[in-house]
Amino acid sequence: MSNTIAAFLDAEQERQIAFLAALVKSPTDNPPGDCADHAELTHRLLEELGFEVEAHPVPREAVHAAGMISATNLIIRHRFGDGPTIALNAHGDVVPPGSGWDYDPYGAEIEETGGSRRMYGRGAAVSKSDFASYTWALLALRKAAADGVKLAGTVELHFTYDEEIGGTVGPQWILEQGLSSPDYVICAGFSHAVITAHNGCLHLEATVTGKIGHAAEPERAVDALEVSNAVLSALYDSRSALLDIRSDVPGIENPTLVIGTIEGGINTNVVPDSVTFRIDRRILPEESVDAVERELVKIIQNAVAAFPGASASWRRIMAALPLVPQPGWKKIADVIRCAASDVAGEEIPYVGAKLFTDARLYAEKGIPVVLYGAGPRTLAEAGGHNSDENLDLADLRLGTEVVALAIVALLTP
Repeated sequence: MSNTIAAFLDAEQERQIAFLAALVKSPTDNPPGDCADHAELTHRLLEELGFEVEAHPVPREAVHAAGMISATNLIIRHRFGDGPTIALNAHGDVVPPGSGWDYDPYGAEIEETGGSRRMYGRGAAVSKSDFASYTWALLALRKAAADGVKLAGTVELHFTYDEEIGGTVGPQWILEQGLSSPDYVICAGFSHAVITAHNGCLHLEATVTGKIGHAAEPERAVDALEVSNAVLSALYDSRSALLDIRSDVPGIENPTLVIGTIEGGINTNVVPDSVTFRIDRRILPEESVDAVERELVKIIQNAVAAFPGASASWRRIMAALPLVPQPGWKKIADVIRCAASDVAGEEIPYVGAKLFTDARLYAEKGIPVVLYGAGPRTLAEAGGHNSDENLDLADLRLGTEVVALAIVALLTP
């Protein structure tokens, strides 16, 4: 059976690569999050492969509330017989390319260096690659079943478009609408480790308010930027204490804090009366989102208190809970690790991830979920959220075969 799957994937490799290239060449930057056209392209390509595809456009109001322009969730279901349902989830939205690229971010250029073939482009690794790996894993399973392999259960593909802004109109929307209720989930990941836990994230927007005034008489005003400078310094100073907070999950280490955006002021000759900035605070699996928020608010309040006439307000933009293993996680994690170790010829560890993903949304519903897919050992190696993002196409092949074999193990009667 494993030989059947391997032979099928070998024969299909160039077609799989062409499929991925087509997805990379179609931009899905989020923000701004106008992803309906890409979903339509993916829908058509999947139908050409013989799949029956469900397209679920998310209502405009919900999409706009999430900070996007358009989003359509795609679901494929293939029933092999009576048994559990395994969902494979990957996201097609990407962060904007930014600067510093040596390759066209939407070119899907392939370069052969050092004995490897790499595809370059935004989304090549995170995570349009797993649109391709999960699609061809299911194609391989259909071929194995046609050749007489007995499977009992259903495989679903959940292709969504909002992971970069929190997943609320992707996996969360699918689950809340009752469109799927899987028994196990595999979410987009990398080929050389099984991710069983990851950080959460709090996005907090703070606004410091002062009193407007003429730049010629700053003493008659309360400079919101001056106050914000003190607040930001206090927040940055707090980062040293974060180094002493350690997670027990291998690969996660300690929490982090970054000020991602800042804006304010009216004109060069006006004392700014308002400055707004956004904080990204990564939250360990052992931490509480609410406790972290209270800590940040206390830092802001204490810094502002030193400036008479100034005030501060804040609001929670997003709170992504950490991924913690759900009952039953080891069953799915073990079959993936076993298959990956056999195919890769190396020990595949269980690790945690510093980032946050859509996997948590399935876990919040009590569904066992792990992350595994096509990609290298580290996010840095893939250039994820960086310039020259790339995928070693050998990892695409590896991840696809492993997913297929793991599902066979889970669905064998």
